[in-house]
Amino acid sequence: MAYFSQQLINGVVLGSIYGLIAIGYTMVYGIVGMINFAHGDIFMIGGFVALITFLILVSIGLTFVPVILLLVLLVAMAMTALYGWSVERIAYRPLRHSFRLAPMLSAIGMSFALSNFAQVAQGARVKPVPPIVTGGYTLFERSGFAVQLSNIQIIVVITTLVLLALFTYLVSRTRLGRDMRACEQDQTMAALLGVDVDRTISMTFVIGAALAAVAGMMYLLYYGLVDFFMGFVAGIKAFTAAVLGGIGSLPGAMLGGLSIGLIETMWSAYFSVEYKDVAAFSILIVVLIFLPTGLLGRPEVEKV
Repeated sequence: MAYFSQQLINGVVLGSIYGLIAIGYTMVYGIVGMINFAHGDIFMIGGFVALITFLILVSIGLTFVPVILLLVLLVAMAMTALYGWSVERIAYRPLRHSFRLAPMLSAIGMSFALSNFAQVAQGARVKPVPPIVTGGYTLFERSGFAVQLSNIQIIVVITTLVLLALFTYLVSRTRLGRDMRACEQDQTMAALLGVDVDRTISMTFVIGAALAAVAGMMYLLYYGLVDFFMGFVAGIKAFTAAVLGGIGSLPGAMLGGLSIGLIETMWSAYFSVEYKDVAAFSILIVVLIFLPTGLLGRPEVEKV
């Protein structure tokens, strides 16, 4: 029971990171109807920006950890949001009214461009960072095994819950959120009613990239390393989480992220760790066979 509880905690933390990335996928798909395959690399860029900002702040003598974390978070979100805006302007906007395959190919090309840019700029080796947030709590101990809850795990989960609440409020209660929902229903009609469609789509990419930056920073704090290839692996898993939860559904994206995180950790704990990805994708296939729209997705109604 103690070992299961520890893996449950680990799975929730990992799933929270996947969920933050998955929200970006589901936002873009909900409005544009396309998958942003460069989103995983935006997450990777966020991790690198967080690392560089942290090193700069430490080098100038700043040592108060809460202030460092806040500044790193703000800088990472701002810089990564700029990358997200650039992806939309370069890879999506010129091809928005082209055939559906063109934006997808453009996004895949942008993904390769970002990953190779990071490899050339920062090198191919893994970039480690010393533990920034330390300490934790022992919840209980049984049969010589202590269930630990670290401070960084608490930060990851609380940050995810706060951002999810803020973004839910943004989508449901603000003018920008109404514009997003209008564009999701019908971009042409939304434009006729006075919605700035280009601005709304750009802001969707910006917000999704900012959330990916938070996920990149949480990944850096939790695992203590970043590399140029991490965006591909995490991006594929976050995309899987978005599809599993129901592409286009924000709660579904977070539920899918938690599901993938729990599947990975539980499989690694009780079975062979080499097949944890196989287990996650196999369960995805089973779910989509019986629930083609995902766990919380809605059937798509084609407009005629």
